Amino acid sequence: MWLWLLVAAAVCTQTGVYLLRPVTTYKLIDLGAGATSVGLVTAIYALVPLVAALALGRLSDRTTRLRLMVLVGALILVAGGVLLALAQSLVLVAVANAILGIGHLVFTIAGQSSIARYARADQLDFGFGWFTAAYSAGQMIGPLGVTLLLGSQAATRTGEVSLALWLGAIITAGAVPLMFFSSRAFQPRQQGSTGPEAGERTADPQPETDAPDTTEPEKARVRSILSNGDIRAAMLSSLALLAVLDILVAFLPLVGEEHGVAPAWIGVLLAVRGVSSIISRVFLPYFSHRFDRRLLVFVSVLGAGLSLIFPPIVLDWMWLAALLMLISGFFLGLGQPLTMALITSSVPSAWRGSALAMRLMGNRIGQVAMPLIAGVIAAPAGPAAAIWCGSALLLAAAGHQYHRNRVGGVD
Repeated sequence: MWLWLLVAAAVCTQTGVYLLRPVTTYKLIDLGAGATSVGLVTAIYALVPLVAALALGRLSDRTTRLRLMVLVGALILVAGGVLLALAQSLVLVAVANAILGIGHLVFTIAGQSSIARYARADQLDFGFGWFTAAYSAGQMIGPLGVTLLLGSQAATRTGEVSLALWLGAIITAGAVPLMFFSSRAFQPRQQGSTGPEAGERTADPQPETDAPDTTEPEKARVRSILSNGDIRAAMLSSLALLAVLDILVAFLPLVGEEHGVAPAWIGVLLAVRGVSSIISRVFLPYFSHRFDRRLLVFVSVLGAGLSLIFPPIVLDWMWLAALLMLISGFFLGLGQPLTMALITSSVPSAWRGSALAMRLMGNRIGQVAMPLIAGVIAAPAGPAAAIWCGSALLLAAAGHQYHRNRVGGVD
């Protein structure tokens, strides 16, 4: 039950966040912001949480109330959405965006740490798969909501923009009662259990008494965590996979403009990507029980890197572009939960929150740096080059993962 409540809360928060973030751009346009201001405000979303990520990871290792940490993350997200709806200046919009970034980080770290703590070792892929599938669902539903609410003239419709922001905050708030009234569901797994359910609960009637393992002789340190080659390879793969998603959202519409493809069809392509990622994450336990995780991560980044080379070339043939986005979405969705499970299983139990937080720090660095690099490359070479830049990053991550697999004896 705790896992399904967490998944439901993730759908609410991610739907709200991916409705709020695109609409924020229209709010900035209404306030007279130019492209530079939009870029800076967008970067603040990923930059500010970089400072707090590792500290929050260590907090998740120590706390005995992860459910409350998930609840706090949801409340911070709601606060960011409300401030966005009320903001009447660029500074307040930037502050609200920073609050959204912090709330998203708190919610994600607490959610991932809950799975790492409460799920059995053989159910990590199951838990992370469903958790990230919820994220994919939100990434699909939120932008579709933007299209329905704002139509094609969103930048000039101040009232509709405000309504969309309030709706995003309300949808995000749906996670609050799910976490607030679920204390009995978040109980520790029974040690030595062989039951089929992920996070099977103990008979102990006291909720949330599963304190983290404090018997480890050494506190989690960055150097100690990064000394593990599997973790370094998984972090690079995770960074590449997430950065490419942002590149697709930002630059695929520009490629469409060059080819004369209507924005609605670009939205369909992005939605196809989201649906395919959901499918791959639902079936992740089937794959992980039959193949080594490191091998699956390699296949994920290699398949995504190769399949994303071609959509900018064949965009005039929508059916072919949609098929390629379907394939790339499957591989893009497969890798992220696998990197979570791989990192979780590669460190002592008392370090898991910190290790997962370091993974998120790497993701945030990629979200800031890669779109900027891709934009510099796209200026002289065209927007398709930005997507190819993302493909090159994925292929580089695949090469590193292949080398690591060879060192570790995985063929």
